[in-house]
Amino acid sequence: MLELGKQVHGLVIQLGYESCMFISNALVDMYAKCSDMSAARDVFSRMSRRDVVSWTSIIVGAAQHGQAEEALSLYDNMILNGVKPNEVTFVGLIYACSHVGLVNRGRELFKSMVEDYRIHPSLQHYTCLLDLLGRSGHLEEAESVINLMPFKPDEPTWAALLSACKQYRNAKMAIKFADHLFSLKPEEPSTYILLSNTYASSGLWEHASKARHLLESLEVRKEPGYSYIYFGKESQMFYAGETSHPMKDKIFGLLNELDVEMRRRGYVPDTSYILHNTNHQEKERQLFWHSERLAVAYGLLKSVPGTVIRIVKNLRVCGDCHTVLKLISDIVQREIVVRDAKRYHHFKGGKCSCNDFW
Repeated sequence: MLELGKQVHGLVIQLGYESCMFISNALVDMYAKCSDMSAARDVFSRMSRRDVVSWTSIIVGAAQHGQAEEALSLYDNMILNGVKPNEVTFVGLIYACSHVGLVNRGRELFKSMVEDYRIHPSLQHYTCLLDLLGRSGHLEEAESVINLMPFKPDEPTWAALLSACKQYRNAKMAIKFADHLFSLKPEEPSTYILLSNTYASSGLWEHASKARHLLESLEVRKEPGYSYIYFGKESQMFYAGETSHPMKDKIFGLLNELDVEMRRRGYVPDTSYILHNTNHQEKERQLFWHSERLAVAYGLLKSVPGTVIRIVKNLRVCGDCHTVLKLISDIVQREIVVRDAKRYHHFKGGKCSCNDFW
């Protein structure tokens, strides 16, 4: 879609409409959503007039791409320029704070939204606030907010808090949050996986095993993972475990080469992300064939050296693939942008914009 967006932008320039604020706002939003923040900034910087939509579009874009300091700096400039923020602006700002652990700043923004700008918090605002508290380990405070807020949390909110329980090894809170998820969607595999991993991280191995056995006994069908890769006018889709692609030999060959180098650097596959009751070697093989790895290898083989590799995945990137993509970005010295079911990940030089918590 990025290539199509660039073509539309070119047409806008040809027709002389780039000076139109409403069209420029749409271009900023388009480039941000297509993971090209450099182009979004370029359009924004050339605007002679900016309204609340202009500022909010670039702020939300920066926030979604893990560039929290930029988002907050833009907000300060927005206020200095006399532009009043709206409810969407605060969603982006609190979201930005949640991804870098700026708990106090996030609380202040939430309070300012209510007291200074008389904006009534929506479920989305509360969800961002709860995500901020959960990611920072303030799980009891998050529970207090839930008890006081005028909305019932939705499935993504409970899932984010359950994920935080794993991060902070809080099995007691995990059970509470998982119960709410089970009541909303009793056959969601990720809930069992997160609960099991939380038990395991807390050293409660028997409970972890029970959670995994329960998932197996329910015979829940997990949605198959697939990834799209885009470069230029071309796109390709890969399913996890796919072996029918005409370039499969070259793709697997490159992945094997990368695997050797990653292991030399200390990489050890985390097979806990494979639930099937198989041997360790088979679990490693299944990780090796995850769709985003196939897509990245294909991108490295087909794209121009030095260009950004852009991938969209339908599911959340698993922890092992997250580690692998960081390593690959460093080995090949290429930026890899992945948009999964949760957020954007910018892998560059062995690091990710999400700071390993997503």
